[in-house]
Amino acid sequence: MNISNQVAVVTGAGQGLGLAIAQVFLEEGKKVVLLDINEDLLRQVQDSEILREIDPSHCMFLTVDVADVTAVRQCVDKILDHWGRIDILVNNAGARKETCIEDITPEEWNQILSINLGGTFFFSQSVLHPMKEQKWGRIINISSFGGQAGPLTSGAHYCASKAGQLALTKSFARALADEGITVNSIAPAAIETPEMDKMDPRKLDKMKEGIPVKRFGKAREVARMVSFLASEEAGYITGSTFDINGGLLMR
Repeated sequence: MNISNQVAVVTGAGQGLGLAIAQVFLEEGKKVVLLDINEDLLRQVQDSEILREIDPSHCMFLTVDVADVTAVRQCVDKILDHWGRIDILVNNAGARKETCIEDITPEEWNQILSINLGGTFFFSQSVLHPMKEQKWGRIINISSFGGQAGPLTSGAHYCASKAGQLALTKSFARALADEGITVNSIAPAAIETPEMDKMDPRKLDKMKEGIPVKRFGKAREVARMVSFLASEEAGYITGSTFDINGGLLMR
């Protein structure tokens, strides 16, 4: 498949991991839809030097709340109207809170689950028709160490949503394996992103000491793994979870 014809959709692409993933795809020559709920972040990306060397016709910026199923479906329709295909979906958009178990309200529980887990399910569901028609597709879910080993710095609701993403990965992978569509997940931990700026520096220092490689990960390291899983060469890999955590969890 000609990479320049491929269309990749990246949710939560206004900063951090999502932006790094979108950049790598653009550098490879793909057409990329950068989605985020934060319109200001998308505007900053659009006006920044990040895209200076990129053909602007290869970018689409859409403000979308992935927890809004109607908005997700309308977004997919816009992409198909504009480019006629969707080859890759990266479910990266997410919300994280550190609320302790006793203080999690039903409203906060539903908010985190609807973004992290509901967004992953309904966005993946919405791209199945075009992917099945072309008999080729890649869905990559950005889960977390928290979904495998429980809280490192995040709340129980976040960890539950991320564990749910891992189960969804297997469910979709098994259902779509004979359609030319692979579905995999990545479980990062302690990656340098703007989310770290919200955390207690003392917690971060303690966390770094506990990482076998003694450093935090880079967003681009995750992005390169996404790039491989989105490639033709990864066609025999589906239903798998890839750890990028500096040795925090070894299996």
